[in-house]
Amino acid sequence: MVPSVLVILADGFEEIEAICAIDLLRRSGAKVTVAGLDALEVRGSHALVVHADTLLSDCSDQEYDCVVLPGGGKGSEHLAASFAVLETVIRTAQQGVVAAICAAPAVVLGKTGLLDGKRVTGYPGTESCCPDLKLSDEKVVTDGNLITAQAAGSALDFALAIIAKLFDKETADKIAQQVKY
Repeated sequence: MVPSVLVILADGFEEIEAICAIDLLRRSGAKVTVAGLDALEVRGSHALVVHADTLLSDCSDQEYDCVVLPGGGKGSEHLAASFAVLETVIRTAQQGVVAAICAAPAVVLGKTGLLDGKRVTGYPGTESCCPDLKLSDEKVVTDGNLITAQAAGSALDFALAIIAKLFDKETADKIAQQVKY
């Protein structure tokens, strides 16, 4: 069965983190749906505009094997302020994979309780929004069905970790070889 992945974009998202995950996951054969939080045209933190496949409101009741939350300070704040995002993340976490990068682990997932007792990484300094959260200094951390990553510089490693979790290490290695990583 082909894994289904929901990537949620909100204005202010970090472009590299989103596009890298979308691209590599599609190369792996995953069925990736890009959902805009409030609009189909979503503006990144560096003014790149991405046209989403759908609105989150049109797909939030569907089940996905994985939900991906790109970071970016403002993008993460917008995601964290959305009940629909938090509900989708919590529902997906029950049987699937939750992947968040940069500010999203602390800012978004910190509101869900999903970080409790988990090893986590994220953008340095964001842990201040979550009492008792300690971020690892690793680029990517996988703990069970939770995958977190530090920042744009770890976007390739983040995407490959998601592929390894949804498929297997061989598939991730194949994609890494394709892009000459």
